[in-house]
Amino acid sequence: TEYRGGRGRGVFGSGATPSGTNVIDMIEIATTGDAIDFGDDTLVRQEGNASFASATRGCFCGGLITPSPGANTSNIAYVTIPSQGGASDFGDLATAQQRNAGLSDSTRGISAGGGDGPRTDAIEFVTIATTGNGSDFGTLSKIRAGMGACASPTRGLFAGGNDSSNENIIDFITIQTKGNAETFGNLTDDPNSLAGCSNSTRGLFAGGQNPSNVNTIEYVTIATLGNSADFGDLANATDYLGACASATRGVFGGGQTPTKLDTIQYVTIATTGNTVDFGNLTVARRFCMGLSDVHGGLG
Repeated sequence: TEYRGGRGRGVFGSGATPSGTNVIDMIEIATTGDAIDFGDDTLVRQEGNASFASATRGCFCGGLITPSPGANTSNIAYVTIPSQGGASDFGDLATAQQRNAGLSDSTRGISAGGGDGPRTDAIEFVTIATTGNGSDFGTLSKIRAGMGACASPTRGLFAGGNDSSNENIIDFITIQTKGNAETFGNLTDDPNSLAGCSNSTRGLFAGGQNPSNVNTIEYVTIATLGNSADFGDLANATDYLGACASATRGVFGGGQTPTKLDTIQYVTIATTGNTVDFGNLTVARRFCMGLSDVHGGLG
């Protein structure tokens, strides 16, 4: 019978080296070591896209695609996480986006915000087990792009980002109930281009720029409302990094300092502290958006 997920695999998508790459990497989150090649995306996605996953299927939505000068895409592609291989077409978002943020529970994937120049506050959703186009979910509390995102099995969070200026807002939604986002609290800083990941109880937001790169990691308890608190630090002040998580570990990959990075680092989510070296990606790049088959939205 088909394996039904839960093996603890993390996946990092394409990105910019600074030229585009469609390479997809994978890691086993419970171990340490270098990433190995998973396959290729259907497109070369640069400048950020939404990513999310169920226990068996991961999706990459939107992004800036090459060749130069490039254009935003509405494309959604999916991979089957327990196997290795390239991505396949899933459907399309309602509008072409880059720097949109993604999260999910076990069945529903969410893409929120994004845009280059004009930003959007739109939130869309898909049913991960099917294929098809995004549908309207609601709106963010404020228009912005470049947010960090994470989820518990019931609640999704979107943090930071920018429109005309950077924001320290944390929004939340109830994933299985359509509607507009509500205010959760605030980050201690107001970065954009940060990364988010979580287990089922605690969400982490790491890195970004304000306007210079930052190395901070902040955390929240997803079931409560309130402001974030200091967790620790990344190895370097980094923006445009990807993230994924298991029930115990948060993992951050790639990014730029401004040098494009191939480093992977991790923290133990239940504690606080600085990151520890995990290994290296197969290709140094920024915007290698992450997902896993054991993240906090799956319980």
